[in-house]
Amino acid sequence: MRVRFAPSPTGHLHIGGARTAIFNWLFARHNNGVFLVRVEDTDVERSKQEYVDSILESLKWLHLTPDEPLTFQLSRIEEHKQLINQLLEKGLVYPCFCEPKDVEDRLKDFKKGIAEKYDGTCRDKSYTPKDLKKPHAIRFKLPEREKISFKDLIRGTVTFDIDQLDDFVILRRDGVPTYNFCVVVDDIFMKISHVIRGEDHISNTPKQLLIYDALGAEPPIFAHLPLILGSSGGKLSKRDAAVSVVEYKNQGFLPEALFNYLVRLGWAHGDQEVFSKQEMIDFFSLDKVGKKGAIFDTKKLLWLNGIYIRNLKFNEFAKAAAEAINDKLKKLTAVWKEDMLGQLFELYKERATTMCELVDNMISFAHAPEHLDVGLIKKWVSPQTKTLLFEFVKGMDEMEEHTHENLIALARHICELSGVKLVALAQPLRLALTGSTHSPGVFELMEVLGCEESKKRVKQLVGGL
Repeated sequence: MRVRFAPSPTGHLHIGGARTAIFNWLFARHNNGVFLVRVEDTDVERSKQEYVDSILESLKWLHLTPDEPLTFQLSRIEEHKQLINQLLEKGLVYPCFCEPKDVEDRLKDFKKGIAEKYDGTCRDKSYTPKDLKKPHAIRFKLPEREKISFKDLIRGTVTFDIDQLDDFVILRRDGVPTYNFCVVVDDIFMKISHVIRGEDHISNTPKQLLIYDALGAEPPIFAHLPLILGSSGGKLSKRDAAVSVVEYKNQGFLPEALFNYLVRLGWAHGDQEVFSKQEMIDFFSLDKVGKKGAIFDTKKLLWLNGIYIRNLKFNEFAKAAAEAINDKLKKLTAVWKEDMLGQLFELYKERATTMCELVDNMISFAHAPEHLDVGLIKKWVSPQTKTLLFEFVKGMDEMEEHTHENLIALARHICELSGVKLVALAQPLRLALTGSTHSPGVFELMEVLGCEESKKRVKQLVGGL
């Protein structure tokens, strides 16, 4: 089995494209097949090298490495043209000298509800080699048949009436073959056995099947994936969520978490949500892919990313952060010593949903809060609060080892003597240390921060009460 992912370098890798690549990769791995990548760069005006680089980097980040060297469609244009000439000699295609409609005329037809179908003006016209030196396109001559059908591994049998088509262009007037022709020729060249792609390509399939037939080649088996939808049920857009892999990388998502999440969009294995890579390979099959579009849920992705972060060791986190958010990582290592970083990471990772959030919180903790909003702890503030904090600082001065066990024991002792719950002291201490009422364990943070800095921050709050 040989499958391919064929991105067009007219933008960054879309989240839907990434899922298509993942499904192709898993299908190949599950069946001991071959996963290939083809860059479809024949749209010369819109294709850019920066997008080629970005797409390949995103695939590498997701660990979707092709098993054979990359194929660039543009490099095979001459082979495409040779096959078109062969079809021309057989009378299966013909030159079209009609002037293409301009944008305004197309817009007028669209507003009138007129379908843009070619009327066949040049279909049966004779021409000479001299005529072929004039500007012209090459059109595919539709055969005389009523239906075109194919079996889709996800949707079952799909049938089109051939009168829905016209004699479509396979070579533009500028000498560049069209998408549908290039795709077929390159899939034959790459010996692709299964084409797994988005359902937006279903309408291209009948044209491609006709081209396979004209070239005398056996078509691959098709499987069209449901689209990824936004919260409104429409096609995923920037209004719903970030739409490119680059954005999720820059926001501090782990590639393994994004991979896992995208696998579950439209595919399921019981109720299981979190999978190892090997489990995905073992369980994956196209008969478990649904026909309906899957709703993209950012909250669920954040939840899943948090699970993956909590399973990381610090050296794994540092490596992942260096690949995705290296500037933030440099700021983090500038404010904390290496031995402290490991301890802080273990504390902060329990609440984090992205690496950016995790790093920002750790950087913030390195500095005393600039502003202490006492209103955040108003439900815990009482006439005793100042005394509780004062006694705690005094107890720290008398303590030999400032471990979190000793610190929490001190806090409990002070609260018991004062007849208050531990939270009445813990929350003011948390505010003093972090400027917030939400953080990892306050006494664990104090152990990392050290006695003197902790006392300094607590005294700052005491002065503001």
